[in-house]
Amino acid sequence: KPFTFDQVYDWNSAQAPVFETTAQPIVDSVLTGYNGTVFAYGQTGTGKTHTMEGQWEPPELRGIIPRTFLHIFERIDQTHEQNFLVRASYLEIYNEEVRDLLSKDPKNKLELKEDADKGVYVKDLTSYVVKGVNEMENVLMAGKKNRSVGATLMNQDSSRSHSIFT
Repeated sequence: KPFTFDQVYDWNSAQAPVFETTAQPIVDSVLTGYNGTVFAYGQTGTGKTHTMEGQWEPPELRGIIPRTFLHIFERIDQTHEQNFLVRASYLEIYNEEVRDLLSKDPKNKLELKEDADKGVYVKDLTSYVVKGVNEMENVLMAGKKNRSVGATLMNQDSSRSHSIFT
């Protein structure tokens, strides 16, 4: 079965071009009202965390998520004819259970619901209004502390779960 790709990156790829060609167009669309998703999928140890998060310092090693935070608030600062409300939430799916990584009790299971007006949503998911890059980073870091982790033969710090930061 043939597969086509929009982009292919090797181990030499720098973080900035990966963000600019892959995620930035999606983020720009979201800022104009469309839904968008950046999804990393692959075997343990193939670079998903490196691509999505990178390293916070030095800045050129930051991945898609921190670059997205900066891009969102740069665009908001440049837009004067429109108001924005930015909310952040962070959940994980672990052993087919949805958990709120920002909750006081992140091990509690949450329910997926569907509503004619809202669409599909997670009932009682914590959400914070964020007003800048630092606040968004703080929300991400708080949630990361609650991720389910466990060593595998291929990755000492494997998350063992899927996470969604919105």
